[in-house]
Amino acid sequence: MIINLSYFVAAVLFILGLKQMASPVTARRGIIWAGYGMVLATVVTFFHPELKGFLNYFLIILGIAVGGGLAWWSAKRVAMTDMPQMIALYNGMGGGAAAGIGIVALLQGKDMSLLIQSIAALGVLIGAVAFSGSLIAYAKLQGLMNKTLRFSGQQKLNIVLFAVTVLLGLWVTFSGNDVNNNVLLWFVVLSLVFGVLMTLPIGGADMPVVISLYNALTGLAVGFKGLVLDNPALMIAGVVVGAAGTLLTQLMAKAMNRSLGSVLFSGFGDTAAAETSETGGSMKEIEASDVGVMMAFANKVIVVPGYGMAVAQAQHKVWELCQLLGERDVKVKFAIHPVAGRMPGHMNVLLAEAGVPYDMIYDLDEINQEFETADVALIIGANDVVNPVARTDPSSPIYGMPILNADKAKNVIVVKRGKGAGFSGIENALFFLDQTRMLYGDGQAAAAELIQAVKEL
Repeated sequence: MIINLSYFVAAVLFILGLKQMASPVTARRGIIWAGYGMVLATVVTFFHPELKGFLNYFLIILGIAVGGGLAWWSAKRVAMTDMPQMIALYNGMGGGAAAGIGIVALLQGKDMSLLIQSIAALGVLIGAVAFSGSLIAYAKLQGLMNKTLRFSGQQKLNIVLFAVTVLLGLWVTFSGNDVNNNVLLWFVVLSLVFGVLMTLPIGGADMPVVISLYNALTGLAVGFKGLVLDNPALMIAGVVVGAAGTLLTQLMAKAMNRSLGSVLFSGFGDTAAAETSETGGSMKEIEASDVGVMMAFANKVIVVPGYGMAVAQAQHKVWELCQLLGERDVKVKFAIHPVAGRMPGHMNVLLAEAGVPYDMIYDLDEINQEFETADVALIIGANDVVNPVARTDPSSPIYGMPILNADKAKNVIVVKRGKGAGFSGIENALFFLDQTRMLYGDGQAAAAELIQAVKEL
């Protein structure tokens, strides 16, 4: 009774924690609540009556200590620019753990119904795919491998591989309590290989969607393992994570105007896409002193941050600049696109870290109509999310993608390290417009120059 009640309390904490994470104001509190729930569920499991005599407490505590220690150390050291790949890595670990639980359950050969055995096998498949796929996503984001790797007949190979993997899964499912170890081994291996091959061709621009998808798969696998182990905490945690990941995947795909199928099976995000994009005109450079004057005497400035700001760790300097502008009665707002950065919410976290008030941060739907009345749109590190070809060029890979209407501002200032295309490899037509000026250099250094320019006025 006490154990089940504890699981119920843990589940409530999971749900309330996730609810709190929906807002930047309460996100930290939500993470803490969910953490308390996880600690409670973990501790209570040690006292489960069905597990007495079956637990190797030394190995379990050692594993928790080593894993927790590594997580604490890596979380303290990770830079904000590396947060997306860290999320991908940790998400993969969750999928791998779920697959491992399913493998052990199948190997034990305990009396399971056909339904539970099929759920165990399905959990192994989904968890293994999430594990290996997340590792490939991590490697791409970390720059350890090419953003896209394709070869002739790749999709056909994936279909055949998936079909064989499913057949092996059915073999495992209908083997009853006498699972063939070799069949199970090949089932696991092919599941891992399928996760790798499914992720290899996906372009860098689609990584936010892929990370969300694997997060959903991991949650689903964990929920299945809860059914196999008859553990309510795992069931509810898995369902909550799976549902949240699914909704987030849909949100990210919608923000890019792409279906999940096109993300998984098309070629968006590679260098080939860049070769088909043509822009006219030339980029026009500007000095920081001139930008400082332009912004200081503006009525409204809209700042559009992107991954380049994260790389330069310029968020603190950008906020300092905005505070100076505010002192001169310039109205400053921040515009955030749903897929800005390398993961959902990336820019919001950076701005919150710098101390930007939440009421100055607006999403796409809230801010887009205000660009027409903005004197200056300051683009710092953003690229595809402000590319007007998404509205004008049907041949572009990002055509139809909702973008921030920065091109409708009276003046556009783009802070950019160099003249190359963005992460997706698509040339940005915004950079060539008549009202656009390029301020080249490191984002933090450029922001510092703008601060100095405003102070000297």
